[in-house]
Amino acid sequence: MTHPIYETIAPVHAADAGGNGGAANGNGSVPADQLIILPVRNFVLFPGVVMPVAVQRPASLAAVQQAIREGRPVGILMQRDPQQEEPASGDLHRMGVVANILRYVTAQDGTHHLVCQGEQRFRVEEFVKERPFVTARVTRVEEVEESTSEIEARFVHLQGQATEALELLPQVPGELVAAVRGAESPGALTDLVAAYIDISSDEKQELLETVDIVARMNKVSRLLAHRIEVLRLSQEIGRQTRASLDERQREVLLREQMAAIQKQLGEDGGNSQEIAELETQVAEAGMPDDVEQMARKELGRLRRMSDAGPEYGMIRTYLDWLIALPWKLPEEAPIDIGEARRVLDEDHFGLPKIKQRIIEYLAVRKLAPNGKAPILCFAGPPGVGKTSLGQSIARALGRKFIRVSLGGVHDEAEIRGHRRTYIGALPGNIIQGIRKAGTRDCVMMLDEIDKMGSGIQGDPSAAMLEVLDPEQNGTFRDNYLGVPFDLSRVVFIATANMLDTIPGPLRDRMEIITLSGYTDSEKLQIAKRYLVRRQLAANGVSPEQVTVADDALQTIIRAYTREAGVRNLEREVGRAVRHVAVGIAEGSVTHADITAEGVPDLLGPPIFEDEVALRVSVPGVATGLAWTPVGGDILFIEATKVPGRGGLILTGQLGDVMKESAQAAMSLVKSRAAEFGIDPAVFATNDVHVHVPAGATPKDGPSAGVAMFTALVSLLSGRTVRKDTAMTGEISLRGLVLPVGGIKEKVVAAARAGLTRVMLPARNRRDYEDIPQDARERLDFVWLERVDDAIANALEPTDAAADTPAAPLRAAV
Repeated sequence: MTHPIYETIAPVHAADAGGNGGAANGNGSVPADQLIILPVRNFVLFPGVVMPVAVQRPASLAAVQQAIREGRPVGILMQRDPQQEEPASGDLHRMGVVANILRYVTAQDGTHHLVCQGEQRFRVEEFVKERPFVTARVTRVEEVEESTSEIEARFVHLQGQATEALELLPQVPGELVAAVRGAESPGALTDLVAAYIDISSDEKQELLETVDIVARMNKVSRLLAHRIEVLRLSQEIGRQTRASLDERQREVLLREQMAAIQKQLGEDGGNSQEIAELETQVAEAGMPDDVEQMARKELGRLRRMSDAGPEYGMIRTYLDWLIALPWKLPEEAPIDIGEARRVLDEDHFGLPKIKQRIIEYLAVRKLAPNGKAPILCFAGPPGVGKTSLGQSIARALGRKFIRVSLGGVHDEAEIRGHRRTYIGALPGNIIQGIRKAGTRDCVMMLDEIDKMGSGIQGDPSAAMLEVLDPEQNGTFRDNYLGVPFDLSRVVFIATANMLDTIPGPLRDRMEIITLSGYTDSEKLQIAKRYLVRRQLAANGVSPEQVTVADDALQTIIRAYTREAGVRNLEREVGRAVRHVAVGIAEGSVTHADITAEGVPDLLGPPIFEDEVALRVSVPGVATGLAWTPVGGDILFIEATKVPGRGGLILTGQLGDVMKESAQAAMSLVKSRAAEFGIDPAVFATNDVHVHVPAGATPKDGPSAGVAMFTALVSLLSGRTVRKDTAMTGEISLRGLVLPVGGIKEKVVAAARAGLTRVMLPARNRRDYEDIPQDARERLDFVWLERVDDAIANALEPTDAAADTPAAPLRAAV
C-alpha cells in the first residue's frame, strides 16, 4: 500500500531513469564482478535488518537508479567524515553490507527514499571507479554459524538483556519485541540488537566489522548492559521528579486557590509568578542564614501586598540587590609569584622597592590566604602610576579590578548607603563596586582617598574606618542592606597625592607606600617602552611610519614638561606624533623621524628653561629645594637691603611657618654677624627684604631655613652663593641644621634642574638609599650639622666675591 505522501515508483526502466534513458550514468551497465556502492552518513545497516535510507546527493541518486535499472543490490558503506558533501572512495569505510532495495519512493517535495534490507557483510577489495557513482570489487563475508554451549548461553543472556531493555522503554513497537524473542540464530539476534541500540554510528561500524560471533556478542552485551543501567536510573529520576512535581502541583493549586480568594476580596496583586521566581533566586543565592531569613521575611511582605502598592517597588528593588550580591566565596586561584614579577615588570619601569613590597604582599596572601592582609595606600604625585599598580596587582592575582573614585565625596551615605525609607535609596559605593565585580575577592582601588570632604551629611572618612579595618570589615553593615556583608576577602588598595589631608585614624589603618617622581633617565625609559608605542597606536600610525629619537624625548622631558610623573610627557609626545600624522594622512610623506632639532617646529618654543644656568651670581640669592604635591622643585630665595631701621620685609605668599623660618634666620645672622664678617651697623640703617619668586604660588614649611640664612649672609657679607648648589634644611637659633622631609623628591628636582651639588641635613642620611641611583651619580652631597657648614660650602671665597661685578637684583630672577 502506497504512503499518502509518496508516489511509488516501480523498478525503473531504462527510459525512465533521469529522463535520459540508458545514458543516465554515462557508462551503460555495471560489470557483474562489481558492486554499486551507496555512501551514507551516520548510518550503519546490519544483515537481516530493514531500514529506510534517504537519498539526496546526485551521485547516490544515480547509483540507486542504476541498481534498480539492473535489478541488483547495492553496497551500503558509511563515510568516515559525516560533514563531507562529496566523499571519494578513500573517505569510505571498507566494511559494509550488501542490501536489497525493497522500495524506492519519491516524496512530493522531490526527495528520494529507499527501504533496504541488509543481506550480507562485504569487504571492499578494490574501488574501480568514482564517477558518476562509486563501484568496487568486493568479497562477501560468510556468517559462520557455530553451536556450542558457550554460544547458546550467550545467546540466551543477550536475548534476556534485549527483552529487559525493551521493557524499560516507554513505547516499543510490538514487531521489534516479537523479532527479538523470535530470533533463531546468535548472529541474527546480535545484528538486530546492534541495529536498534542507542549508540553512536562509529560504535555500530565497529560492531559491523567484528566478524567473530563471540567477540561481537560480548561487545553488544556490554553496550546493552550500560544502556539498561542508564534506563533504570532514568526511571528512578523520573519517579523522583514526578513525586516532586506532585508536591509542586499541590502548592501551585493552593496558590491558585489563594489567588482566586484574593481576587474575590479585591486583594489580587497578580504577582504570584514573580514571587515564585524571587523565592527560587533567594534559595540559590547562597546567602548566610541571617541574610536569607531577612530576605524571606521581605518576600512574605511582598506576597501580602498588591504590586500597585507604594512599597512594592521598594521591597522588590531591595530583594534584587540581595540576590545580585556575590554571597558565595569563589574558589581561591593560586598566586604565581614569578608571574606577578613578570606582570609588574611588564607594566611599570623602575620602582624596585614598590615592586618588592607588592611581591611580599602577594607572597603573604599565598601562604596565608585567610589571614588579615594590610590595606596598602600608594601615596605620590600625579602621573607616577598609582592606579595602574593596582591594576597590575589584580592581573597578578587573577582577580577582577574595580575602581571606586572617592575624590569630592562629602556624604557618608556614599560609603554606607542610604536607608531604605528614602525614595531612590541605594547601597554605598563599596557594595555597588562588589556587585559590579560579581565576586567577593576582587581588587578594589579606592582612588583619591585624600580628597574626601565632610559636610552636613556626615564625614565619609569616618565611614571608611570600618571598611579599611581588617578586624571589622568582615561584618560591614551597609545602611541600605541592613545586614552584614563580609569584605574581608576584598583586596583594598588606596591612592593619595597628599597624606596631610587624610585623618590620623584612617591613615593609621593603611600601610603607606610612597611613590616619588621619576628622574629624567627613568622618564626616557618609560617613554621609549610605553608612551611612544601607546601614542603611535592611539593616533593611527605604525612604528614603520613614525620614529621618535631618544634625543627628541630628552628635549621634550627637559624643555616642555616639568612634573614628577609622565602624564604631561605623554601628552606632548602625542602632540608631536599628531603633527607628523597629518602629513602621512595627506600622503605628502610616508615616513617621519622626530628628532631634537625638529621638536620646536612640532611643539613650539621651549616652555621651561634652565633657571640655574640663566642666573647671574649676585650676593643675596640662594637656591633652595621644595616639596610639592606633584614632586620636588627648586626655589630661589632672594634678599636685598634698602635704607630703613632694621626691619624684615617678607613677600612671595609665604605661610606662617616659612615667615618664622625667615625671622629665625635673621635673628641668627644678627647674633653671629661678627663671625661672618658683617658690620653690625648695617642692621640699624637698613631694612632687609626677602622675596621668594613665583609670588602667585603659596609656600610654607620650615625646610627653607638654611637657604634663607645663606641668602642673608651672602647679601650682608657681599659673597655670592655657588650657582651649582641647592640646599634644604630647618635651622634653630643655636645654629643647628634639623632634618626635613621629601629628600628624595627634592634631590630628584635638583638633578632635573641641572645642579651638580646639594646640601642636606646630616640627620637625613637615612634617606640617602631612597634617592634614585641616577640622581646619586649626578650630584655631590654635602651633609650639614650646623649653619657654619652651609656657609663654608655654599659661599664663594672672598676673592671671588670681590671679583664679581655688581649686578641689579632683577638679573637673578
